[in-house]
Amino acid sequence: MGRISLHRAREFLAQNRIAVVGVSRDERDFSRQVLRALAEAGYEVVPVNPSLEVVEGRTCFARVCDARPPVHAALLLTPPGETEEVVRDCARAGVRHVWMHRGAGNGAASAEALRYCDANGISVVTDLCPFMALPDTGFPHNLHARLRVAFGRPRLAPASR
Repeated sequence: MGRISLHRAREFLAQNRIAVVGVSRDERDFSRQVLRALAEAGYEVVPVNPSLEVVEGRTCFARVCDARPPVHAALLLTPPGETEEVVRDCARAGVRHVWMHRGAGNGAASAEALRYCDANGISVVTDLCPFMALPDTGFPHNLHARLRVAFGRPRLAPASR
């Protein structure tokens, strides 16, 4: 199921307005760290969670297709069982770039979601943590990236912003 496409990851990171889907109400949660890191890297981030109204001072939308103005890409931090519906929502919103987060666990990808993306022309990145693609993300992420390289999996060069 894994797809590491450095080209697709670079295309994703070339987008300016990115939805972070599945952002938590817990300020210490990984999803909130990713949202802050993307904002610090210069991206316009849009939190998406149907249970929240405001996250990190930003309006939080229930679904990707509700975001105004529209987003260009979506980072999914969702359970695999919810990801297919989220990518369907991304398609309705015109989003053509999706990153299904994967760190140490199972990640957001599901076979059904990947099939849907393939059938609908949505570019997908999986099997890669976005922290490994952003500059200056710190020790644990740099270590993770080095381990990937040591085991023959390429590191994504930081995007130019």
